[in-house]
Amino acid sequence: MILTIFIGILGLDIVVLVHELGHLVIAKIMGINVETFSIGMGKKIFSIHYKGTEYCLSIFPLGGYCKMKGEKQFNAAVRNKDKTIVYEKGSIFSASPLRRILTYLAGPVFNFIFSILMLSIIWYIGFSTQTYSNKIILLTDYPEIFSVEKNPADLAGLLSGDKIIKINDISIESYADIQKEIYKSPKKKLKLLVNRNSQEINLLLTPTLNKETGAGQIGVAPWINAVIDNVKKGSSADIGGLKKNDLILSANNITVTNYLDIYKALKSKPEYLKLKIKSGNGIRKVSLVPNYSDDGLTDLGISFETETIDSGKINILTAINKGLTETINTVVMTGKSINLLFNGVNLKKTVSGPIRISYYVGSIAENSFKDGLKTGFTTIFRFLSMISVALGFTNLLPIPILDGGLILFTSIELIKGKSLNPGTFNRYQSIGFFIIIIIFFLTTYGDISYLFKK
Repeated sequence: MILTIFIGILGLDIVVLVHELGHLVIAKIMGINVETFSIGMGKKIFSIHYKGTEYCLSIFPLGGYCKMKGEKQFNAAVRNKDKTIVYEKGSIFSASPLRRILTYLAGPVFNFIFSILMLSIIWYIGFSTQTYSNKIILLTDYPEIFSVEKNPADLAGLLSGDKIIKINDISIESYADIQKEIYKSPKKKLKLLVNRNSQEINLLLTPTLNKETGAGQIGVAPWINAVIDNVKKGSSADIGGLKKNDLILSANNITVTNYLDIYKALKSKPEYLKLKIKSGNGIRKVSLVPNYSDDGLTDLGISFETETIDSGKINILTAINKGLTETINTVVMTGKSINLLFNGVNLKKTVSGPIRISYYVGSIAENSFKDGLKTGFTTIFRFLSMISVALGFTNLLPIPILDGGLILFTSIELIKGKSLNPGTFNRYQSIGFFIIIIIFFLTTYGDISYLFKK
């Protein structure tokens, strides 16, 4: 886990670096002096000075900041209860409101540009996605494993074995496409076009809100044929002699039509799992000894065949358009996600702080690189682009102390044509600081609880 978090911190620092670099570059263009540019927070462990700016690494590796000239003048004005801040060349508060707005805006804009650039490169060089088919299973068909309570899929009339081919006129080619449309549409009525026994039927479906994740859910799983793709060395399956391309026909006398039938056979925690296997042109029987965790789960050490979807080769203009479109879609989804926070979701589980995000980044990187360098870099930078958009969008919210709050306050100053009152601005920032501290403690508590469970 230590290595996972370390890799995650490096990934998250890339996104923070992009954000703070935006402030640095535009501040210098606007004639504002940047006193310190730091990756990390707290005590400085390394620093160099270049053209009036101290560039440093700080001991706490999450976060960063871009300190601009003007803090001393601002603090003096607050202490003295002055109506204005003393003018000083290079100070952020001595720059015009428009120059300040552009400087505050630069961080989020750089985050969006980073996302567009990374996604455009990914689309241009091409990538492959491992997923499952658009054929689904109703969870209620497996009451031994899942709840028997009817889900939106049941209420809509879906059946196990159906293939979802369109959602709201958007073509569906894989289970990943189903997830993409359902996850972002809780409580939203959707039109489905379904292929059932070679006949097309139309259905209406409304996903419910999963309060643990903030995503939409309908109560289905992918239909995964029990064809073995990989066997983990030293696992129960490996010891039992299972091989790649073996087809599991039955498990403890239960006919296996898809992978869930295997877990159905394991539900009663049998001492042995007796499998009938089709291997090549022959049929053989094997017996595995499952190892169960404290919560009753078991890992046999097998993974099943997936479908590979290749993006294909496209020209640079099409790639840029794809990158731009995907970034815009992520911005929209981020906005919807923030709105869901007010719909009764479990904030402890749905809101992630920097610790948990670092774990996610590191875990995704660690797992993706097992499939090769190209797959690893593609996956990690796609995920980082999503985090970059989320960081940029969140910083644009009109919360004091965030870029959006500073832009709002400075815009009011621009409209009124009057300099800001240092005392009023200080109180405004104090409110924001209080809000951020509360969010920090809530997310940190949730993150630590999550890692302890892991």
